[in-house]
This record gives sequence, C-alpha cells and structure tokens, in this order.
Amino acid sequence: MRNGFVEGTHVGHAVIVAPDGQVERAWGEPGAVIFPRSSSKPAQASAMVHAGLDLPLELLALTASSHSGEQFHLDAVARILAGAGLDEDALQTPLDLPLDPVERESWIRQGRAPRSIAMNCSGKHASMLATCRANGWSIHDYLDPSHPLQQVIMVHLAELAGEPISHVGVDGCGAPVLAMSIAGLARSLSRIVQASIGSPGHRVTSAMRAEPERVGGSRRDVTAFMRQVPGLVAKDGAEGVYVVALEDGRAGALKVCDGSERARIVAGAALLVAMGLDEELVAEQRELPILGGGRPVGRVRSALT
Repeated sequence: MRNGFVEGTHVGHAVIVAPDGQVERAWGEPGAVIFPRSSSKPAQASAMVHAGLDLPLELLALTASSHSGEQFHLDAVARILAGAGLDEDALQTPLDLPLDPVERESWIRQGRAPRSIAMNCSGKHASMLATCRANGWSIHDYLDPSHPLQQVIMVHLAELAGEPISHVGVDGCGAPVLAMSIAGLARSLSRIVQASIGSPGHRVTSAMRAEPERVGGSRRDVTAFMRQVPGLVAKDGAEGVYVVALEDGRAGALKVCDGSERARIVAGAALLVAMGLDEELVAEQRELPILGGGRPVGRVRSALT
C-alpha cells in the first residue's frame, strides 16, 4: 500500500500442521510442491547428526544456518573445518561476499575479495565435509547427489516430510535441493521439534534456539523471530520460503510464488499470529514500511488471517 493505494500484490501458499502432521489450516494449496531451499537446513542438519556429525551447540547452529557473514560466523565455520582437519579450500561453495548488507558494504570498502567461507551456506558445507570425515567418505565429490552423504540426507528428509522426494535440483550453494510439498516441509520441522531428548533432531533444534544469531545474523528477521518467540524454531529460505515450529509440535510453512523477500517476512509474521501467537510478539515484522521521499507513506502487510 502506498498512500492508501494498492501498488503491488504477492500471492503464495501457506499451511499449518498439527503435531501429528495433519493439516489444520491452509491458504492456497498445501500440496503444492516446492524447492524448500535453505528452509530444509534443519532437516539436513538432523540427517548429518544422525550420520555421526558431532559438534557443540554453538557450531551445530551453523550447520542449520544461512549465516550473514559476520566475523563470528566465519570463525565458527573455520572451527568446524579445522575439527575435520580441513580448511576453507575444501569448501565447494561459490565465492561470495557476506549476505548481511552492513558486512557486505564493509568488505567492499576494504577491497576484500569474495570468499567461499563468506557464502551464507558455508556452515552447512563445512558440516557436510565434517560428516564425510566422520564416516570415511570421499570429500572431493561431497555435493554429488549419488554421494553417500547426499543419499543419507535424501532418505532422512523423505522420512521427516512423510512423502517421497519428487525432484532433485541444484541449490544456489551447489548442494542438492530436494523438492517436497509445503505441508511436507512443515511436517519435517514438526517432527524435528518433537524429537526425543538426545536425538539428532533434538540436538539441532536445541542449537538453533540457543544460538539464533548463528542461524541468521544480528540484523536478520529469522533471528528476530526466534529471539522474540520463546521456544520457536524458524528457518528462512530463498525464493520466498519460510518454515516455523512451536514447542508443542505445531508447525507452519509458506511459499511466496514470486520469491519476494518483503512478502516472506510479513507473511511469516502473519502465519505465526494465525498459529495463535500474540501479535505483539511479532509486531516488528507484521508490517514493513513503504517510503516516499525518505518518510513512511505506506506499508507492506499480509492478507493471511
């Protein structure tokens, strides 16, 4: 909305599932098949722990992250690699600048070159390499869909989602990305949140709750959601994807069809309100300002109610 006029509209799908995985409520088509992108990282992290990845919570949070590239993120990724006897050269992430705009601008001002470790998925990749080391698997081809690591992840994600993987693609970081329904994405996080104490899923969600800044960053909406909502586990994904889960096992997922970032944020807040949360907990993300001449003249808001 700009000065009371509807300037643009984003459409999408959203779903809420009960702790048993049944759909409680849906907008659009809960069976729509999507690439979850980075929203599947908690499930991927659970698969790696199941396969023998053993990291302290502050590092395991990086396994499930799309980090902002702040120095504490890079230091943690380097620690994961060092623990596996590797360094940044082993990463097969694209050369990139930090995702966080403040960090990115700082790098550019300093004339720093893009690095593999600065790419937002480097925590996941470092953990993939560490998992390979723990199992004696090859590391030069760890991104190949036929690699034992990727096969373990594929089987684990299908089990969590309660449905077969319908399509395999290549994510922006170069790792396989596995298609599933929006409801399947919500079910996968619901099952991880409800995992028994000491299990891989419980370790992953405990790490994410304990270290939300490592999952996203100091200025990221996904980190703010987890800070503001007690017990929440949340993960954003490229192309307008979000998945959230509460301590009781209820979970929600959404996909903005045009991949809009601004729509993803406000729809994510609206989804949490629809799940019964007090609107005040997510007030900062419920609406985003539209500026005109440097001052607010409108807002981005979600029609999801």
